[in-house]
Amino acid sequence: MTATTVLDRTSRVSGASGTSSVSGTSTANPGGGAPALVVVAHGSRDPRALSTVRALLDRVRALRPALPVHLGHIELNAPLLPDTLAALGERAAVLVPLLLSRGYHVKQDIPEMAAASPARTGVAAPLGPHSLLVDALHDRLTEAGWPARAPRDGAVVLASAGSRDPESRTDTGRTAALLAERLGVPVLPAYASAAAPTVPEAVRALAARGYRRVAVASYFTAPGRFATECAAAAPWIASAPLGTHPAMARLLLHRYDQVSAARGDDSAPEGARPAATEPALARQQHPAHA
Repeated sequence: MTATTVLDRTSRVSGASGTSSVSGTSTANPGGGAPALVVVAHGSRDPRALSTVRALLDRVRALRPALPVHLGHIELNAPLLPDTLAALGERAAVLVPLLLSRGYHVKQDIPEMAAASPARTGVAAPLGPHSLLVDALHDRLTEAGWPARAPRDGAVVLASAGSRDPESRTDTGRTAALLAERLGVPVLPAYASAAAPTVPEAVRALAARGYRRVAVASYFTAPGRFATECAAAAPWIASAPLGTHPAMARLLLHRYDQVSAARGDDSAPEGARPAATEPALARQQHPAHA
């Protein structure tokens, strides 16, 4: 498929850890050049979240200076995603959710905002699960005091925001399994809202199994109320949110590249095809328009 392949506004590409939609009449960009990268953050009332996301985007720009990088929020912060897309006009863009699992925002909010915009958009899978996230989680735990040799009575609670969507819990569970393999200790997923167990419940469950040094790994993209509350429940150490860890910037670009390569953009960089550990993307019709 070439960069001039015509796509209808309802096509979708499915990835290993979510569903990526591609919409628009052509993958070509007016005037040439790569499609813009639009990082889609949730938004937060905590001012630290916005400053962290902006700093993360600066890391992305440093890795790929020629790529136009924009920010759009689902709610609570400006710029909101519809405003960012409106400003892009009819140019091509790839939307990459700064979200760690599948759920309502990934499946409904972002595709609907994309479909309502004049921009020709592709929507990438959420960031997780992925080995780069495990790299970041491991480093954040190490920074918090996790020893080089895992303690025999050590365990970890992977604290995430939570969702009623079972696929979100599946994704978080996969990340917990990957982190457990990396650390060599049990890792129990827990949630700040909308799902069980809570972080305090997970801590108690591990303590009841004899684990005396239980760390809380903050599975959040930026500081905020949930991250603060989960860290406060740690009986031993708690890591900082993923934030501006270099792996986060690399993963945003990886998700961007997956969509660009799958839809045949001539501007997709060499080596942008999905890694061997991730199934090749396959196009299918958007269920909302089937």
